[in-house]
Formats: sequence, C-alpha cells, structure tokens
Amino acid sequence: MREILGRRRRLRFRRTRGPVGPTQPEAALTCAVDWQWPVVPGAGLKAGGGRDRGRGCACPDPECVVPGAHPFDPGLLAATTDERMVRWWWTNRPAAPIVLATGGRAPCAVSLPAVAGARALPVLDRMGQRLGPVVATPTRWSLLVAPYGLEELGELLFTQDRVPSSLRFHSEGGYLVLPPSETGTGQVRWERPPAPGTAAPWLPRVESVVEALVEASASAPDGGSRLAY
Repeated sequence: MREILGRRRRLRFRRTRGPVGPTQPEAALTCAVDWQWPVVPGAGLKAGGGRDRGRGCACPDPECVVPGAHPFDPGLLAATTDERMVRWWWTNRPAAPIVLATGGRAPCAVSLPAVAGARALPVLDRMGQRLGPVVATPTRWSLLVAPYGLEELGELLFTQDRVPSSLRFHSEGGYLVLPPSETGTGQVRWERPPAPGTAAPWLPRVESVVEALVEASASAPDGGSRLAY
C-alpha cells in the first residue's frame, strides 16, 4: 500500500545541482519526474556506529544482509513517479537511499562483482559495445539495460553455451539502489553517469550486454574468466 499523505507541509528542497552533484532528494526527483523511473526510499542506516565498525540497517532485522540497500517502509510496491509523493518521502528522510523498482517500463540491470566489472568495461569498450549508465558500489557494478521480462531472459540464457555464475539479473519485481545513496557497503556512485539533460537515459538491450559480457569473459588471455569473483 502507498503511504497516505498527511497534512500538507512546505517542501523546502529545490532541484538545484551544486558543485558536488545533486543531493539524494534532488536525484530522486530527477529519476521519478524527468526520467519516469519509479522509486521508493530505502531502509537506510542506523545513526552512529562509525565507518570503521560499519553501520547496521535501520530495519528491524539485526542480521540484515543488505544493510540500508532495500525497501522497508513503504515497501517496493509503493514505488512511484508521482512528484508530490517523492518530495514528501525525501523531505521527511533526506538521507534515504534511492531504490529503483526494476522492470515493467523501468530500467532493468545486469550486475557483476566490482572487480569483474572494472575488468570487463574496458574490454566491452574495445569491442565497440555501447553501454548505458553503470551504477557502482564497493562490491558490485550494475549495467542498466532496457526493460525485459523473465521469459525473454530465459530464452536469452538458454541460447548461451555458458553464462558466468557471477552475473545477477534485476528485472520485474526486483530493485536497485541508485546514486548518490549510502548503504552498509559504502557509497553508491555512477561509474558511467547518464548523459546530462532531461530526457530519460538511453539503455541498451539486455541481449547485447549479456552476449558481450559472455564474450569478454571467454576472451580472457589466461584462459580464465574476467567475470570471476
């Protein structure tokens, strides 16, 4: 269920871009309003704790495996492109991570370990593979792609002789944390940022990205895989 808006309040943040980039509320509005990507605030992190010792998730689960980097209240089904709702959420919780609900008309993604991503992207560039935005965290990189369904993904994977087990797929019913969020694993950033402008970023088709990643993996000079952990 969606949250119910309470008494109207003055929404103070404005959509301005400073020298260090947009704030989380500004970035959430860009995603939802300019790009029409449905978003919802993430659980976020507990206050305090210090970076050296890590910070736990603000959700009730003390063993949360993705601290801060998942929807909690409201849930993923509340993700929206409605400007008033997005403003209200991030006015109340300006440090909340930005969670994209993948699939449907929204972008999907293919993700791989960060080390593998750093190896693979230059290879894809040399192959002439055009990429869309790439989201980076300290542990995984995610290549945004055009929306795809599970049936389409299944047919694609069936045609491949071998698909690296390190790949993960974020489609209908899934989610992805977007920059400039902070989660328990660290800062989320753009490794390949969207082109500036108000239009939604261009996204490649999933088959072109997967086929290129599989080829890049198989072409490792030592006979191994560029996409291994």
